[in-house]
Amino acid sequence: MKLLDESVVLVGYLIAAVLFILALKGLSSPRKARRANRLGAAGAVVAILVYVLGHDIQNGLWIALAVLVGTAIAVPAARRVQMTQMPQLVAAFNGVGGGAAALVAVVEFTHGPDAWAGTVIAFTVFIGGLSLTGSFVTFGKLQGIITSRAVVFPGLGVLLGLLALASIVTAVVMVATGNLLYAAILLALGLIIGVLFVLPIGGADVPIVISLLNAFTGLAVAGSGIVLSNVLLLIAGTLVGASGTILTMSMATAMGRSVTGIVFGAFRRVGKGGSDAAAIDRPVRTVTAEDVAILLEYSSRIVIVPGYGLAVAQAHHAAAELAEYLTAKGADVVFGIHPVAGRMPGHMNVLLAEANVPYESLVEMDVVNGQFKSTDLVLVIGANDVVNPAAKSSPGSPIYGMPILNVSEAKQVIFLKRSLNPGFAGIENELFYDPKVSIALGDAKATLSQLLTAVKATA
Repeated sequence: MKLLDESVVLVGYLIAAVLFILALKGLSSPRKARRANRLGAAGAVVAILVYVLGHDIQNGLWIALAVLVGTAIAVPAARRVQMTQMPQLVAAFNGVGGGAAALVAVVEFTHGPDAWAGTVIAFTVFIGGLSLTGSFVTFGKLQGIITSRAVVFPGLGVLLGLLALASIVTAVVMVATGNLLYAAILLALGLIIGVLFVLPIGGADVPIVISLLNAFTGLAVAGSGIVLSNVLLLIAGTLVGASGTILTMSMATAMGRSVTGIVFGAFRRVGKGGSDAAAIDRPVRTVTAEDVAILLEYSSRIVIVPGYGLAVAQAHHAAAELAEYLTAKGADVVFGIHPVAGRMPGHMNVLLAEANVPYESLVEMDVVNGQFKSTDLVLVIGANDVVNPAAKSSPGSPIYGMPILNVSEAKQVIFLKRSLNPGFAGIENELFYDPKVSIALGDAKATLSQLLTAVKATA
């Protein structure tokens, strides 16, 4: 039974769309991100209520049950997820969205659509399936279930080309015949291509691929909106697709790459940019927390570079406390933020905001790079790839061309690392062997606590 007129439903959709736009706008600033998330959630609630009250709902019990099951899974998952696992959660949710859009399109195909609607359905089925499996492969790479290295084999490019051609032929036959079997085949092809599309992507480029797949999911949702004649789905899907595309381009620029280079360049094998044997034979200079405390005591300008290791160790509060203490003693302390530190744009900003680090203390890469030459000491906590000189000096490296934080220009560099293992890109860091670089090995949180105690002792 309809409780709302169609005009009221359209107004409700407009309100929801405005809330979505305001949410996206607010997410561009850490200060407004929390409020922006609430606006987006409010928009989703408005959209669902307006739709339910403005249509004759069939199988309402099954719909309510599905909502309850989804809520029971999603709420605990979102509450329990660690900040370090946020990229994996985004990838998983994105994949589920793409899969849902594909299934909706398959169901709609059973209603005998015309040629135009059938074409849109074919596109949605394929893109949704690709986004589903592609997103879960990125989840596996980030979680460590699948190797973060590029997985390639001879003939991969040819195989993908043949599968893409088969998908086009299947889509044409599917629209022409109206046979559900071809819709199932097209979905299967999308699922397979999603896996083969992401496997060759190396670890350093996975965050960009997540954003690209997010744009794909948006397109699939927009396609569902066209098929269902639902204006709000079309608007929401377009917003996600457009924002995902913009973010992908921005991230690629920050990494010094082109999107086509990231995707198609992955089909050739790349070197590691350094040999493990060389790393074993070459000594590194190690220091204790007490040694670092003495260096900090004589440093007037300090840059702290946070990385994924800091997030894993949950050391952001300890880093914030150290920075606050040093600042109180008169030192100029800032945090140098790489655009993709932590594997997602804004990851470090959110993590440090959680530790109450002032926003003005977070200095972006373009600004802080001009300040390293006048910096007395750089404290690199759990970062590797974003400061690795191989990005500039090793053309065969997976990160070659990626802009980095030029920490090597500072007078002293201290790494806080659990081990000397390579970073997410899987390559050695030549900076470890620089004469002015020292390494304090151990858990970042424990080392920072020892360091703070030592710094206070030297006062």
